[in-house]
Amino acid sequence: MNKKVCVIGLGYIGLSIATLLAHYGYDVMGVDTNEEIVSNLNEGKIIIKEPYLDILVKDVIQKKKLKVSNIPCEADIFIIAVQTPINKYKSADLRYVISATSSILSYLKKGDLIILESTSPVGTTQEIIKPILESCDLEVSKDIYLGYCPEKVYPGNILNELVKNDRVIGGIDDKSSEKLKEFYYSFVKGNIYVTDIKTAEMVKLVENAYRDVNIAFANELLKICNEIDLNVWNVIKYSNKHPRVNILNPGPGVGGNCLGIDPWFIVEDNQDLANIIKLSRDINDSMPYYVFEKIEKLTINILGLKKITILGITYKANVDDIRESPIIDLIKLLKNAGYTISIYDPFVDEYEFLEKDLIKACEDSDLVVLGVDHTIFKDISFKDIKKVMKGNILLDTRNFLDRKEIEDVKFIYKLLGDN
Repeated sequence: MNKKVCVIGLGYIGLSIATLLAHYGYDVMGVDTNEEIVSNLNEGKIIIKEPYLDILVKDVIQKKKLKVSNIPCEADIFIIAVQTPINKYKSADLRYVISATSSILSYLKKGDLIILESTSPVGTTQEIIKPILESCDLEVSKDIYLGYCPEKVYPGNILNELVKNDRVIGGIDDKSSEKLKEFYYSFVKGNIYVTDIKTAEMVKLVENAYRDVNIAFANELLKICNEIDLNVWNVIKYSNKHPRVNILNPGPGVGGNCLGIDPWFIVEDNQDLANIIKLSRDINDSMPYYVFEKIEKLTINILGLKKITILGITYKANVDDIRESPIIDLIKLLKNAGYTISIYDPFVDEYEFLEKDLIKACEDSDLVVLGVDHTIFKDISFKDIKKVMKGNILLDTRNFLDRKEIEDVKFIYKLLGDN
């Protein structure tokens, strides 16, 4: 295979795609404007914790199938995989997509295929990417080809899902769709469904909005059950016994670079119509404050400085990603309220208040909050923690820990969603 691929953006998705393509025989240039990322990758080192990715990166770098730079190069296929955050007005910030697209203009030639993988508002590929590409005197659909194919992966299993998951792709015309399909079938084992480009963009947003709405429903149930003295976890468990009911778990909020952001892309262009989607975002965004209020009630009788220990700050279990984590929002609320805070998260290398030792993190603590359901937390000795704490309260925001085991060592176990 002698086709060259240039991947713009070497975050969780971009680096995984670049590495996988190099493993499958493509000559790949990975591009990122972050000099530290480029320098580390050229030495075969990565700062992302993703199973098997470090091993694969070292292998393809050593074999020179993957090269890394801060500037693009000529290629046959260009993949844009940069971040698309939201601004303070909850609108899409497309500057990284625009910058990435502009950066490849001088390297384009006839016959090239350009793919946007970044999750984007409907119309981005056609109304923003296409005009930028055509500013270099190459005509989309005639000289070069353009398409959209969003990733559908689960952090902690990215490499496997990039290959095995189904894909929905959309070309700007039939020829672009053909080229897109041919390219993805060179490494994807799942089904590939071809549609128009705007539908492909909307599908990714709908997938994440659906899950966000479902979680918001669960979180609203949590608040209701709290008021009427019911255990929401039991309510959901037995409701899900119905063959057509599948309520997701409630919790301290929704995080990550998808669920907490992508639904806003629908709301942005449909302010008067996207009522449920917007309300769901508001409900899920309210959960860190709801947990904060719970902590306030649990510590109301403690005099003087109050210390809270947080177990886990990533946005989901068993990953190192703290982007949009609701636990980070909770920590900010606690800090502003004057609490002393310590954090223990074995997946995170650096963060304010972070302790590398669990026992040290719990010393003189009044209350421990289980923020993330990392599998490793199942092995915690709460008996040892209890010895160094000042208080004896544990708040489980994920229904993850064994109540009996914790109560047996004289903790007061509190479960979010069970009043």
